[in-house]
Amino acid sequence: MKKRIVIIALALLFIGTLVVYLNKSNQAPTGPILLEGATMGTSYHIKVFPAPTTTIDFKAVSGKIIDRLDEIDHLMSTYKADSEISLFNQHQANKWVDISKETLKVIQVGQQTSKLSHGAFDMTIGNLVNLWGFGPTINIDSIPQQHKIDSLIKQIGYQKLQLKTQPPQLLKTAAEIYLDLSAIAKGYAVDAIAKVLLDLHIEHFMVEIGGEIITHGFKSANNPWVIGIQSPATAEQSVQKRLYLTDIAMATSGDYRNYFEQDGVRYSHTIDPRTGHPINHQLASVTVVSSTCMLADAYATAIMVLGPTKGMEFANKNNIAIFMIIKEGEAFTESSNELFTHYLTK
Repeated sequence: MKKRIVIIALALLFIGTLVVYLNKSNQAPTGPILLEGATMGTSYHIKVFPAPTTTIDFKAVSGKIIDRLDEIDHLMSTYKADSEISLFNQHQANKWVDISKETLKVIQVGQQTSKLSHGAFDMTIGNLVNLWGFGPTINIDSIPQQHKIDSLIKQIGYQKLQLKTQPPQLLKTAAEIYLDLSAIAKGYAVDAIAKVLLDLHIEHFMVEIGGEIITHGFKSANNPWVIGIQSPATAEQSVQKRLYLTDIAMATSGDYRNYFEQDGVRYSHTIDPRTGHPINHQLASVTVVSSTCMLADAYATAIMVLGPTKGMEFANKNNIAIFMIIKEGEAFTESSNELFTHYLTK
């Protein structure tokens, strides 16, 4: 049974996204300072433009960033057996589990997105993701049997998750509920690192984690940050569209870099919670611009599941700025709404 697995190196492409950077400057004492490393199963890149009169201890800043990312990872990672989410996933059903206020906040936003999208976004599908081989447990020797998919769908769903705020607690009403926050936690981490920098009185920066981005202030001389959306038409990194961003977040979700093929059929890493199968429509990628990266992250995933037509309807109904790349035969076309045009000019 012939199968081809596509793997993209982190150095070349941020996993799960389609974002490249433009106008990269060399690091210099008077220019941008780049902080980078690994976190949450991917990489982070933070570019800072210090104010001319500001002295910044970037070793100390880097330490605070690393500590903050470690905190979030130990709360929300499914790759760490002792993380807060992993411990919840191991817990039995119908019993309340204490969680942190941070994890509660992320799950609350995820649940709101689930309701808004009528289940297109759903954090409870971790076991389906694992079944298809796209989670921390890899299982891609064969396509899952339909009866296993049907059985899981009956036992999962965002409606089977209950929350309490005082004290912060979580309960699942079905044993097969396995929370996977990968479509929202990176966005939350981006927002959290932006807060770290602002609390340190750093005003001009761009934070990227796994391709999810937030910008603040300006890149230089009152020029906005220029971010490129990668074209899916070639294996090389080329820019499909340039965005000019200031004090705003963006996230991109796409399926043409992370998938596997079996018997000539391509299987996307994006699972539709409503069917239990990978998406099979023509939407290659969607980019969302929003006030927070957490929202942009969740909305991008929901719209990727909904597809080009229903996804655009969802975006327009909820005042979400989006840009789509749609595959038509061997070519790609673009679609965006009026809210998005604001970010195409300086």
